[in-house]
Amino acid sequence: MNAPDDRPLAARLHHIALGSPDPGALAAFHERVMGLKLRRTDRGILGETAERHIYFLPGGRKTLAFAGFAVDNESGLASLKARLERASWPHDVRENGTELFGPGVISLDDPDGNRLLFGLARASEQPLDAGLAGRLQHVVVASRNAARLSAFFQSLLGFKLSDNVVDASASLTTAFLRCSEEHHSFAVFQASSDHFDHHCYEVGDWGLIRDWGDHFAKHHVKVEWGPGRHGPGNNLFLFIHDLDGNWLEISAEMEIVGPDRPVGEWPHEQRTLNSWGTAPLRT
Repeated sequence: MNAPDDRPLAARLHHIALGSPDPGALAAFHERVMGLKLRRTDRGILGETAERHIYFLPGGRKTLAFAGFAVDNESGLASLKARLERASWPHDVRENGTELFGPGVISLDDPDGNRLLFGLARASEQPLDAGLAGRLQHVVVASRNAARLSAFFQSLLGFKLSDNVVDASASLTTAFLRCSEEHHSFAVFQASSDHFDHHCYEVGDWGLIRDWGDHFAKHHVKVEWGPGRHGPGNNLFLFIHDLDGNWLEISAEMEIVGPDRPVGEWPHEQRTLNSWGTAPLRT
């Protein structure tokens, strides 16, 4: 049995913060197209539904300011804190919490400088509309050293590796990692620079992919990629660009993974990313 501070992390992606040269305009796009209710906070503009929480902050175009993972319980948060302390990895603890997380939020930067928050989700002070179904589900980055970042998420943060994608020389091109029973909550692509790739909403079933497609058409938002089916995760998908050009994915029927599932390995080819057709290969 694992020691208390070696247990796998049990958490879900709860919120992200997008940087933008014009956060007000980007927030207005997500209000109109993604159904978010906007409010001003000390940190910046926050857009919410019952399933989606997104900050819009001043910053560079197409940047991820931070990602917040809601840990299942206090024991899990304490286990993560013990991991970081044992490894002497720099981190801060926000005793008063944030607007979305309760006291004891752990804040840290990964080896690429991506800011990560881990905390216990606060109950909403006021009921939020559900809107069109779509729970914030995973976030993806690109890295000049995907293997190092994957190892960090596993060894220090307690994520589990679901699948690797490798090229003809057996070098890692993509790693899919999970912190719940879903196939991935985080992924990293090997690339020539460290940057934000995309974030995703899980809608639950294929029929809602259709409904989102109709919704985007109503708002004159072009579907940029899909519908299709990913190999790793086996989920159905479509992608759009928001006002800043951020990739935004709508997903359905993500693979549910058991604790003893072996790590899969996929070839670096278009069919891996889309078994139905073409795909943008990041490297």
